[in-house]
Formats: sequence, structure tokens, C-alpha cells
Amino acid sequence: MAKVPVENVNVPGRTTQVDAAKYEAMKHAILRVTPGEPPGLSAAEMVERVRPLLPDDLWPGGEKVGWWQKTVQLDLEAKGILQRDAAAKPLRWYRG
Repeated sequence: MAKVPVENVNVPGRTTQVDAAKYEAMKHAILRVTPGEPPGLSAAEMVERVRPLLPDDLWPGGEKVGWWQKTVQLDLEAKGILQRDAAAKPLRWYRG
């Protein structure tokens, strides 16, 4: 099983290894549904929109979609691909 390193915007300098196929599928889905400008999407809206785009063989029954959405969202944010609107409640993200 191939792995890919992911970052966390909340813990700079720390990386973890995750399944590359799941990471790439989730990244593609997040970038597809996330708008390029504010106000963006909340985490709950992002999960709702990516769920139908994800392959069933990687997420049978939608298992752990929320965990993967958050992991990839934090990585994309650390890399500057997603931007956080910290003033919004709940928090919202858009492509940077």
C-alpha cells in the first residue's frame, strides 16, 4: 500500500503518512467542490458534497469520510491550496 506524507496547518513541521489512493481521491473531490472565493464551505458542507464523489471501494458505506476530509483539508491548508476564513462561524474554506 503506497503512502503519502501529509501536513497539518495546526502543527507546523509535523507530517504523517496516509494511504495514497484515499488521499488522492479525497483531494480531487475536495478541490472539485470547494469554491475559489469566499464564503467557501464549512467542514460539514464539504463532507456532504465530497461523499457522492468518492469511490465505494475506498470508502465502503461512507466509512471514515469525515476523518479523511479533515486530514486532507488540513494538509491542503498547510500547503496554501485551501484558505481558511477564520472570521466565519462556523469556519469556512475556499481554494486559495
